[in-house]
Amino acid sequence: MVLSDSKPTKTQSPLSPIQWVYAYWVSRCIYVVAKLGIADLLKDGSQHCDALAAATNTHSDSLYRVLRALAGMGIFAETQPQYFELTPLADCLQSNVPSSIRNQAILRGEEHYYKAWGNLMYSLQTGNSAFEHLYGMNLFQYNEQNPVEGEIFHQSAASSKEAYTSFLEAYDFSSINKLVDVGGGTGTFLTAILEANSTMTGVLFELPEVIDQAKNSCETASVNDRCQLIGGSFFEAIPEGADAYVLRQVIHNWDDERAIAILKCCHQAMKEQVRLLVIDSVIPPGNEFFGAKFMDVNMLIMCSGGRERTEDQFRDLFTSAGFELTKIIQTKSELSIIEGVKIVNN
Repeated sequence: MVLSDSKPTKTQSPLSPIQWVYAYWVSRCIYVVAKLGIADLLKDGSQHCDALAAATNTHSDSLYRVLRALAGMGIFAETQPQYFELTPLADCLQSNVPSSIRNQAILRGEEHYYKAWGNLMYSLQTGNSAFEHLYGMNLFQYNEQNPVEGEIFHQSAASSKEAYTSFLEAYDFSSINKLVDVGGGTGTFLTAILEANSTMTGVLFELPEVIDQAKNSCETASVNDRCQLIGGSFFEAIPEGADAYVLRQVIHNWDDERAIAILKCCHQAMKEQVRLLVIDSVIPPGNEFFGAKFMDVNMLIMCSGGRERTEDQFRDLFTSAGFELTKIIQTKSELSIIEGVKIVNN
């Protein structure tokens, strides 16, 4: 039985076969201009490459060659010799716009991500994480031991408040009095929900070191009087007493055994009829393009056991953890809201 409210739109590949082969060249060029903040420098109008190079401590002619190549893809435009300006495709490389992908472009291009993807063959041959093979630790341990890269990861995971509109439009949070955001990063998502629901209180539950970052950030400042920050592990115990528990892009990081363990901890914290909301991609059947199919390969490479899942696979997880999957709501993004309720055995 299909519970999804809607299905993804069928989309053909925008690239020609030879462009498939060269696609990583484009990705590398996007990474460096995102890292340098070129789009931010162009927000007020076109600039000469000499000025851009001076502002970014780069070689002007080399920067020109990269920007010229991207302009051929519609990313930036050369308006007169060596002068470049933003285009609609380049707008999203700015830092503070609702559709920004700058943090994602930087994260995916950092050396540890790039090297892991360069070892995709290892994951195919063994079924194991190429990242863990290279670095001898999982991604979360790596981020903890490498604060700069860890901060890039958290910035990438913390979308702008505008990016959460699709969830707020798709799901009615208004009947929830208290919401626990399990593994909620530094609190941008919970803050967006609380700001949209003025009578709701919330709990941000994360690892202690992430909670420390949340305390020192402004992300939860506007809702401080309604938001409690609690440190802990979602493999051990989760705060009790809420009307709903949300896990946004948490379950896809883990194999079935550990995903079920997380859900069982939620189950133990929940009373009857309390809602579980898992926000993740749900891979549809068929051959149409769906970005999460590539994210699934990323999970294979980066996280031991991590994966994107189908509707049937989510139903199996829910059942194993003691939940009934009640509905799946497709949002305007590729993420869905998978709702469940606790099954109580009499």
